[in-house]
Amino acid sequence: MTTDLTPIPLPVTAVTCLEDRAHVERTAVLDLEAGVQRLRLGPVGALAVDRTLHAELTAGHAATVLDARIVRTWAPRGPGPSADDDSALRLRVRTLEEERLALEQRRDRLRARLGLLGGLATDLLREIGEGAGAGETAASRWARELDRVDAERDSCGESLRAAEARLAGLAAELGETQRAMDLAEGEPTELVGHVELTVEAAVAGPVRLRLSHLTPCALWRPAYRAVLDGGSLTLETDAMVWQRTGEDWSGVRLTLSTARSALAGEPPRLGEDRLTLKDRSTAERRTVDVEVREEEIGELGPAPVLGLPGVDDGGEARVLHSPAPVSVPADGRAHRVPLSAFTTAASSEYACSPELSPLVTQVVRGDNLSGHALLAGPVDLVRGSGFAGRGTLDFTVPGAPFELAFGSCDDHRVVRETEESRDSAGLTQRTVVTRTVRVHLSRFSAPGEAGERVIALRERIPVSETSAVDVRLREAACSPAPDAIDAEGIARWNLALPPDGRRTVTLVYELSANSRVAGL
Repeated sequence: MTTDLTPIPLPVTAVTCLEDRAHVERTAVLDLEAGVQRLRLGPVGALAVDRTLHAELTAGHAATVLDARIVRTWAPRGPGPSADDDSALRLRVRTLEEERLALEQRRDRLRARLGLLGGLATDLLREIGEGAGAGETAASRWARELDRVDAERDSCGESLRAAEARLAGLAAELGETQRAMDLAEGEPTELVGHVELTVEAAVAGPVRLRLSHLTPCALWRPAYRAVLDGGSLTLETDAMVWQRTGEDWSGVRLTLSTARSALAGEPPRLGEDRLTLKDRSTAERRTVDVEVREEEIGELGPAPVLGLPGVDDGGEARVLHSPAPVSVPADGRAHRVPLSAFTTAASSEYACSPELSPLVTQVVRGDNLSGHALLAGPVDLVRGSGFAGRGTLDFTVPGAPFELAFGSCDDHRVVRETEESRDSAGLTQRTVVTRTVRVHLSRFSAPGEAGERVIALRERIPVSETSAVDVRLREAACSPAPDAIDAEGIARWNLALPPDGRRTVTLVYELSANSRVAGL
């Protein structure tokens, strides 16, 4: 068997990015000799998963792959530069160290001189005290000597403070320079992988090799950009790709998949579920327990996928393809890859649900004309005035309608007031709860603005699930009456507001229950 340890380049040509890993494909043309030989290919990322390594040769060639494995080695640290051709950073470090050494020596000398001057001042004061006690009168000489010592001490102290300040600045500058030198010139030991391939060929000749494996530290998430221009909406679908696999992807065919290869499938476990019957007590027969609860309105469509934030594919694996080769460096940063774009007719509505939010929001609806499913993800919203904010897009199948909220309208104000009264009928002993909801809607317009704006106002009415509780809308007391009420109890008004207009909506409904109902 012949062995060739010269590495043969094995570039990445195609990548399938999954939820938290990537399937990497590499291709190369090998010039084989007749017989068994061992080749060294690479380098490849050291994070490649060994058990997923698969190598195959082109069909029709009398060659067989006998063995394929990944061999990892530590690349040694490169030799440092010589003293003759030091870099500018090294020369700067050397200059700063020499200056620091000279300043430290000067600081020590100043401290010693300051100590001697302090001792001299003490001796002079003792001499003045002894002379004054002996009757000597040399006030001018003593004052002159004290002034000279004090001036020398002040000068020496100022020089010492300047030296210490410069030493602190030198220490900070030296630390920054050394860190910059470590980042620019440091060559740490690196773990490098190569593929050792054992091939048997019947005849000599070129053959094409296709090698694939899985690698971690790569993921993707969908992202969108919606541009609203009058009555049309342009939606651009992008993919945010992160990868730190140890090698750059340059000019690769990128495929994006929502397949969850790490999710193991197993049959559900069957547990025992016992049902028992018992007679109701007399108190339970006389009363009906009810409670008011919040229920989320269900919609048709796939069930939400739990456990994978940021990716909602409706429970079915989706595959998207990049229309052009892309390059993603292994820097761990987010890189935006365009996937598709389409323009659809948009219908705009100004909606308001005062019970949830006192804001009037512009809601834009359109149809998915991209030809593929739109996965759930963030959307950058752009309209005539520029960037308007960021919203979210729900999972949408091809051809289905979708809606986007383009932010609130600051020229509207909504105030909601509620009242509740409780009464009991004399003979039937029925409890009647009357609730009144008033919504005050105002529009503030700029000078010269004309035209009405239709606001879709929504309020909800409780829906009873038992015949013991009756919910009734008092249309005569409502002002105005709702335009429509759906089966979930959502009442809707379409209110036309002129510039600087104001409207008040009143909703009145009753909850009636007999004497057997408890908990209302």
